[in-house]
Amino acid sequence: MTRTITPRLRTLVLLFLAVTGALLAGAGPASAHAALTGSDPAQGVVVPKAPDQVSLTFSENVSLNDDSIRVLDPKGKRVDLAKPDSLTGTTYGVQLKSGLGNGTYTVAWQVVSADSHPVAGAYTFSVGAPSATVASVGDQGAGGGVVGWLYGFGRYMSYAGFIVLVGGAAFVLACWQRGSGVQALQRLVVGGWLTLTAATLWLLLLRGSYTTSGSFGDIFDLDLLGQVLQTKTGAALVSRLLLLAAAALFIAVLFGAYDKREEGAEKRDLTFGLAIGGTVVAAGLAASWAMAEHASTGLQPGVAMPVDVVHLLAVATWLGGLSALLVALYRAPADLPVDSTAVRRFSRVAFGSVVALIGTGIYQSWRQLGSWSAFTDTAYGQLLLVKIALVALLVGIASVSRRWTARLADTAVTEADAEADAGAGAGAEAASNAEAGEPVAAAAEEKETVKASAATKEAAVRSGASGAEPSAKGASDEAESAGKAASDGNGPADPDRAAQLARQQAAKDAARQKRVRDADPHRFGLRRSVLAEAGVAVALLAVTTVLTQTEPGRTEQDAKATASAASSSSSSASSSSSGALTLDMSFDTGGKDGKGVVRVDLDPATVGLNEMHVYVQRPNGRAFDIPEVKVAFTLAAKKVGPLPVAPDHVTTGHWAANGVQIPMAGDWQVSVTVRTSDIDQVTVSKNAQIG
Repeated sequence: MTRTITPRLRTLVLLFLAVTGALLAGAGPASAHAALTGSDPAQGVVVPKAPDQVSLTFSENVSLNDDSIRVLDPKGKRVDLAKPDSLTGTTYGVQLKSGLGNGTYTVAWQVVSADSHPVAGAYTFSVGAPSATVASVGDQGAGGGVVGWLYGFGRYMSYAGFIVLVGGAAFVLACWQRGSGVQALQRLVVGGWLTLTAATLWLLLLRGSYTTSGSFGDIFDLDLLGQVLQTKTGAALVSRLLLLAAAALFIAVLFGAYDKREEGAEKRDLTFGLAIGGTVVAAGLAASWAMAEHASTGLQPGVAMPVDVVHLLAVATWLGGLSALLVALYRAPADLPVDSTAVRRFSRVAFGSVVALIGTGIYQSWRQLGSWSAFTDTAYGQLLLVKIALVALLVGIASVSRRWTARLADTAVTEADAEADAGAGAGAEAASNAEAGEPVAAAAEEKETVKASAATKEAAVRSGASGAEPSAKGASDEAESAGKAASDGNGPADPDRAAQLARQQAAKDAARQKRVRDADPHRFGLRRSVLAEAGVAVALLAVTTVLTQTEPGRTEQDAKATASAASSSSSSASSSSSGALTLDMSFDTGGKDGKGVVRVDLDPATVGLNEMHVYVQRPNGRAFDIPEVKVAFTLAAKKVGPLPVAPDHVTTGHWAANGVQIPMAGDWQVSVTVRTSDIDQVTVSKNAQIG
């Protein structure tokens, strides 16, 4: 029974599309890798007079453009002047117009973090007193929408192309040098190069829209493209394209001059040269990611970038070599099957890659998380746990493949050997006939008759139980005609027909050799286990792509702590100067996207009528819109309450209520009920002296 790869490849393609679509669609906007840790004026504060400027402080350096920080008055008109500037360190500011009136002002910001990911948000402050109307800026999620999804898909394809290109070439050079002449492997490596090149150009075009407007129509905006080329990410993408030109030359030599070289000292020298040159180009390609993403910022970038390069090369050598082995096992020609020596070499190379992967992965995990709690308390840590589980599964399947490799038998029976034996037998028979005085032509006729009979039997076997007796008869007739023509000594009258018969015979011989080779149960078992590895690798690559777009756990927790400290100091200052009360409470509804911080501002926090503002934020400080927020006040000592308050939604993450009546002074319990979905809600509370 002849086995085919087509359905299995179709399954891998479908798995790739399903996993990528689910992860990228579920990822939504790119998570903020730079978090807002402070602002002046602070969020929700009421200042007696209009400030001269608005300043924002982030957890890391960010890139700005003319519209990175916008300040809108209560009617939605811009009141900021000129371009935002860097003030000190990670603090950036924009000047405001003079003579601003009272009311609530909205600060909307969108910047690009040092690791190349866009981040956006908005908050409000008031001058004199809050106004009844507040400018609406909509959802400030950056890097989302269609453009964000396309950018994420481009990142996935660039990783996939890099892995196939580097791993496939490494497999040929290090494990199976005879494979340089196998067309299926050539197509695989060239396909990896084309995929990486196309994905890099695609990312370069999308980059401007991805980090600014998010509009599909801005993809081909040349002004945006010019701005992208001046950024760190743009320089990295251009460098990658230049290195891909060198990679094209490497591929041409590997599958051209190298394949034609005979075994010897000259080919060994060329192998060494290709190995050195290929390693340099591959390291350069890996560095184009390391110099522009997570490794380039944060803790120990000088160590993290080389470690990231080694990590990427180890992944490519393992998973890319795995894809090359899969193609070789299924698509190598019958006369050039991948041998057990090549498989064992790859097994050793893969083991070394896994060791490097584990070592560099441990360092990266420590650097990006910083604590054990970040594994479960941050999105980055949870994704990393999924990745670790997939790697463990992949290593487990690889151990099964190693056992099949140890038992693999090289079953490569060539038709040439059989024909040599048949030719020797026919020669002996002809010599015997000649000694007996029989004409040589008779011996030739008998030989052709035997060939015709063999062709008839082969045709019958091919038709099998499908009832193809006419086909067998046709093959018999063709064979008999060929035999008679040969016995007449005239040969086939039509040279095209003769060539066709020769091709048919060659195809038959190749199929027979493939059946003999595939009959080895160990080789078949290795195929199945390698195919399973490739399936897990597709999912692993998708998770890795989403992981690179997620805010590192260490950054998220540091930003949360800094924001909390800034909030406490701000609320203390606000209380001492104006008598307002600010309470911050963390919540967790237990559902998806159910964590955050709710802030209640009560002004002037005295007996009588008060104004209340409620702000809901994600753990990283971004405004968080949820279905419902309710507040209740209880004075347990006097058995008053709970007094419910239903604030009105003002803008993203902001609710407000006027005329909140506090009947008497005392230690009031302020309870906030937060609902993040139809079924997920929680009530958090905190006591405070009011009046």
